[in-house]
Amino acid sequence: MRKKILMLFLTIILVLILFLFFVRLTSPREIDDISPEIPCLEKYIEKSDVLWVIPKLSNKAISEDKIWCNYILSLNKTLGLHGVYHEFEEFNIGRDQEYFQEAINIFEECFGFKPEMFKPPQLEITEDNRKLIKENNMELKAKFNQLTHKVYHCDDSGLFPNWVINLF
Repeated sequence: MRKKILMLFLTIILVLILFLFFVRLTSPREIDDISPEIPCLEKYIEKSDVLWVIPKLSNKAISEDKIWCNYILSLNKTLGLHGVYHEFEEFNIGRDQEYFQEAINIFEECFGFKPEMFKPPQLEITEDNRKLIKENNMELKAKFNQLTHKVYHCDDSGLFPNWVINLF
């Protein structure tokens, strides 16, 4: 009896892993940490369907670099907001509308439209900040999104290197 239960359990685990693999295979690819301040390999930008943009890194707003803004727009990719300053656990502490509005304004000045999606840096976010995202009519993407999509990083700093992400 124990052997049958163990085999059933292992079969279920295997099916879930295969299902996750298939979901990741068919889901849009994404790349985190898009900014003129972070070098990014063109091959990962080209492979990605969604670009997660940091609006103000090293205290420099992306909207100050109109050539970069136009280049990113010319790629015809889906763009999402990735924090404000991309600080460690930036949205794992209380933030207000004024703080968040700065990111929205910079994004809109750069690209000509407001972001519709938000992904917090390091995927950490408080319940109050979740409400803030919702109040701004944005779709929140966090840990589940990261699990079900191939997500590259411009500086190759994710949990797994980009070449490993590319395999699965």
